[in-house]
Amino acid sequence: MNQPLSTSDRGPDLTAPPLPRRMACWIYEGMLMFGVVFIAGYLFSTLTQTRHALDNRHMQQAFLFVIFGIYFVWFWAKGQTLAMKTWHIRVVDREGHAISQPRALLRYLLSWLWFLPPLAAGDWFRLSGGELTVITLGWVAVWAILARFHPQRQFLHDAMAGTRLVHYKPPVPPKKPR
Repeated sequence: MNQPLSTSDRGPDLTAPPLPRRMACWIYEGMLMFGVVFIAGYLFSTLTQTRHALDNRHMQQAFLFVIFGIYFVWFWAKGQTLAMKTWHIRVVDREGHAISQPRALLRYLLSWLWFLPPLAAGDWFRLSGGELTVITLGWVAVWAILARFHPQRQFLHDAMAGTRLVHYKPPVPPKKPR
């Protein structure tokens, strides 16, 4: 049985980090993903001999979807991505234990609810890039604010996946005597 990731006399600390810190982590994660996209895009273009950015566009999007899935499932099953470590946030299950890879995969799939509705609306209504940006940013803001109404202040995709984001600062190792 997995032990809680941080324990005290009261059990694991399952306090959700403040929304501004979670959103800052989310933005930082997006910046880090530029590197993942660059390397994966270069690999895809090299392997498929794609010469123009719009050639094989849908296949490249599917490839990136899989690469993102591998990235997030791998790190979430270990507890944190690099951005989450920086912002002292950890993903755990409802009881405070590490999540399994299947649960991390479910969380990954459900996390696309941050983007799929506005992207589908943009395609349906043939929105311009600027309009799609405004719709997406509005949707993300609404999605984030909805966490304020959850009893544990969790995002909807976390509640649906049975996961939660918690404040986590690793214990400081004791100093060795000299």
